[in-house]
Amino acid sequence: MCCNKLSEGAAAKFVELDAFIDGLGIDRADERRRGRLIQVLHRAQAIFGYLPREVQCHVAEKLYLSEAQVSGVVSFYNYFTTEPKGKYCIDVCLGTACYVKGSEKVLSEIERVLGIKADTTPTPDGLFSISALRCVGACGLAPVMMVNGKVYGKVTPAKAVEIINEYKKQG
Repeated sequence: MCCNKLSEGAAAKFVELDAFIDGLGIDRADERRRGRLIQVLHRAQAIFGYLPREVQCHVAEKLYLSEAQVSGVVSFYNYFTTEPKGKYCIDVCLGTACYVKGSEKVLSEIERVLGIKADTTPTPDGLFSISALRCVGACGLAPVMMVNGKVYGKVTPAKAVEIINEYKKQG
């Protein structure tokens, strides 16, 4: 393992990841192990919430791959993130239809209310992170925002605040 200083919680997460990888029966001599990389990275991100260097290094060791091979896949696919996200990931569509219908104002209000900018760090309490997307394919519902994949259509700045407040209540 690349990481020398692990918190108790992180160590338990590595144990969970190892159990998953070991269950795949990967052998150093089996060239198909490279084909398991994306599957393993998806599971690792589900466990850790993101893919920091320590996790990428660990995956490389377990799959008998180089760190560069793992890092290359992580940086290529938009799905993977090397930065932590909030418990509730808010995505605001800035595609043409949403933009014309006011999504920029929705995004500005969300940023103001949460005190963070899109595509940066989560809120200090770890509850929210914001991403600005180019199109989510729900143009008929413009402007659109999503929270952890749940789509909200015809969102106004005031409606966005209501939605955020509902998630705040859930903690």
